[in-house]
Amino acid sequence: MHGLTVRWSLDGTDDDVLQQLREYVRDTSHARFTDLKGLRFKTWRARAGEWFEGCYVFETPAARDGFQASFEEKAATSPGSQLVGSSPVLIEPCEIIAIAEGAAGFTSAPAYS
Repeated sequence: MHGLTVRWSLDGTDDDVLQQLREYVRDTSHARFTDLKGLRFKTWRARAGEWFEGCYVFETPAARDGFQASFEEKAATSPGSQLVGSSPVLIEPCEIIAIAEGAAGFTSAPAYS
């Protein structure tokens, strides 16, 4: 499968930026990517004070490449960049080798507590 990682640095950002990103994902971004054509799934990951990223897995290379090209055109003004205060430090395609679903199952949700 065909992955893409988009990462922003949180180094030097205000303490509340990660909470603002959580709220943006919960209230807006999750719905935007749910059922997006060509996307198998997306995860949002973070390390407080270090980084925030979106990890995408696409059905085809064309779907990934099209999304990447479109995103790169507006990366500097994307909602993530506006909340963080800077453009992504990494936009990197990758190969997804395998995915395993554990016994606890998979739960799609706009936020986890």
